Amino acid sequence: MTPIARVLVIVPARDEASTVGACIASIDVARAALAARQPGIETAVVVVADACVDGTAVTARAVGAEVVEIEAAAVGEARRAGIQHGLARWPDAEPAATWIAMTDADSTVPARWLLDHVAAAHDGADVHIGRVVPDGSHLPQRVLEAWHAAHDALPAGAAVHGANLGVRADALARVGGVAPMRLHEDVDLVARLRAHGAVLDLRRRAPVRTSDRTRSRVDGGFATYLAVLEGCGQPLID
Repeated sequence: MTPIARVLVIVPARDEASTVGACIASIDVARAALAARQPGIETAVVVVADACVDGTAVTARAVGAEVVEIEAAAVGEARRAGIQHGLARWPDAEPAATWIAMTDADSTVPARWLLDHVAAAHDGADVHIGRVVPDGSHLPQRVLEAWHAAHDALPAGAAVHGANLGVRADALARVGGVAPMRLHEDVDLVARLRAHGAVLDLRRRAPVRTSDRTRSRVDGGFATYLAVLEGCGQPLID
């Protein structure tokens, strides 16, 4: 398996001025941890400010992220635009040696996040389907307990979250990239990668903490799921 030489981090954001700074700060910690252990790996971060009407782009640039601004109002298109922009910085790079790590602007990654993604790649994986946990700042305790009851025992890869997803660039290219979907582009991508025989990382690694708000920019996403869970108290799977 080709060793990873570079990591591109993609962060789609829609009106996340209040959270993108903390997200990028956590990514910077993860980049530093990777650089300390594997100094030969180059990293870059691209924030895609999609249809934003707040200061997301300004905030992201202020904390050192590279920013692309689009008006798609579709998270799949945002991820796709960020990947295209980011890979252009390495036009002659071998795709098999490039890893794309994805999270969301309302999330914070653990310090070993990029170490885990690179470890998955070096273990032979084409795809890392990482775990997430709600950050616990909005939901009642009973709802958090219901969420954990539904998710904590799931095997690695059973639940797909764009807030913690990684893929080798050559594997991504083989399936045509991220689809420009408004919703569930992460689930669609993993389904296509599975269908094409991509090797999945099946180890349980450190989770990303993501916002547990129940009101979102798009109906049907993670916040909608949490809102349903809060309303019915049932440990659904998402």
